[in-house]
Amino acid sequence: MNSQLLIPMALYLVAVFAVAFYSRNKGDRSGGFLNEYLLGSRSMGGFVLAMTLAATYASASSFIGGPGAAYQMGLGWVLLAMIQLPAAWLTLGVLGKKFAIESRRHNALTLNDMLYARYKNRGVVIFASLALLLAFFGTMVVQFVGGARLLQTVTGLSYTHGLMLFALTVGIYTTIGGFRAVVMTDTVQGIMMIVGTIALLIGIVHAGGSLGDMITKLHDIDPALVTPYGPNEFLTEPFMLSFWVLVCFGVIGLPHAAVRCMSYKSSGSLHKGMVISTAMVAFLMLGMHLAGALGRAIVPEIDNPDQIMPTLMMTVLPPVVAGIFLAGPMAAIMSTIDSQLIQASATLLKDLYLNYINPKAADAPETESKLPTLSLWVTGIFSLLVFVAATNPPDMIIWLNLLAFGGMQAVFLWPLILGLYWEKATAAGALTSMITGLGFYAALSTFKPDMGGIHAIVPSLAISLIAFLLVSSVQHYTAKPAQA
Repeated sequence: MNSQLLIPMALYLVAVFAVAFYSRNKGDRSGGFLNEYLLGSRSMGGFVLAMTLAATYASASSFIGGPGAAYQMGLGWVLLAMIQLPAAWLTLGVLGKKFAIESRRHNALTLNDMLYARYKNRGVVIFASLALLLAFFGTMVVQFVGGARLLQTVTGLSYTHGLMLFALTVGIYTTIGGFRAVVMTDTVQGIMMIVGTIALLIGIVHAGGSLGDMITKLHDIDPALVTPYGPNEFLTEPFMLSFWVLVCFGVIGLPHAAVRCMSYKSSGSLHKGMVISTAMVAFLMLGMHLAGALGRAIVPEIDNPDQIMPTLMMTVLPPVVAGIFLAGPMAAIMSTIDSQLIQASATLLKDLYLNYINPKAADAPETESKLPTLSLWVTGIFSLLVFVAATNPPDMIIWLNLLAFGGMQAVFLWPLILGLYWEKATAAGALTSMITGLGFYAALSTFKPDMGGIHAIVPSLAISLIAFLLVSSVQHYTAKPAQA
């Protein structure tokens, strides 16, 4: 182990815990434990909103899996990754203001609170809760694997020991501080991501001689690495269109991103957040994926593409600098999984346990004092289950992450958007859309029929939209005569 690498990483983890403890003491409990723990008492300013949204979106897939794919596919994957540029702007622009207004009007603390306030149907909430937990389980496994592989590469620890260290760190600091700790550490982590990306790109260009030299070397390795279509013309036009739906437009339906639209404090914060988060996502996506693609010219052979980012940092940067900026990809991973852990805890504790399994507990005066302990147990048990699943990691984490992304979008996208903007949307339409979307997505992802390069998310969203519109319209127009 190299102490020059380990000491900066250890100091970074200590700083994360310090922020969590500070957030716990700083929290505003006047609105109740859940309001503070799940939404930080709706107090985010524009800069913090932007940083937490961008940091949550930039995950292990962006800092580990995406650059690994760019390492294999070349500059075409960098071009493909930039499709994600307006993702944060779309999320805040489509959901932002109406989501905040409605969540305050109904005192909604979770995404499923919003669904119940709109549709007044337990079936919608229960199905959404179970689907969210299943999808989050998959995406959190990706983050655990990414964190473990990063620690494995940097410290020389075994994969299992790196996984244990990462799981303990994230689980403890998320439980300590709740949503406020998550968004404050996201802000610190977002800054680390930007600085780390700049440092890495400078180091790569210095080590490679010049940008032109590295592109020439990529061409010598495989001419397809410098084309828009990649090796074996993998990156076809239908795949690119599908990818835009999956990682840009469909992001509006990601629960851990949507909940940010409930927690900012003012319209000014929203507008500032839209600008800053869009610029940050654009820079991070370009910087990280370009680093992965150019890294092929510096490290032509590697055992696992997911290890290219930490390998590059240790190759092109001095040890102390590498140790400091390896916190960048670590920050990206931690800032995503802590958000998902909070949402999973909220779904289990509030949406299922307090609302349906034991509703009497919600009204009991002693429940408020027990909620911190309950949240600790819920978060800890869910983290343990994800840890066990991550002990047998996939070869490349990006594909598992995209699979889980699509599952969440198939369930949540249309019920969220149409629920906000279409007065005729009904509970039956929403539930039919959720079941149809997830069912088709699971079937297409399992059996993989030839669709000419189109990803399963495109037909799944199209079919679920048709189902939503058809069922809601029929129910709306057949109910009119009865009302008359």
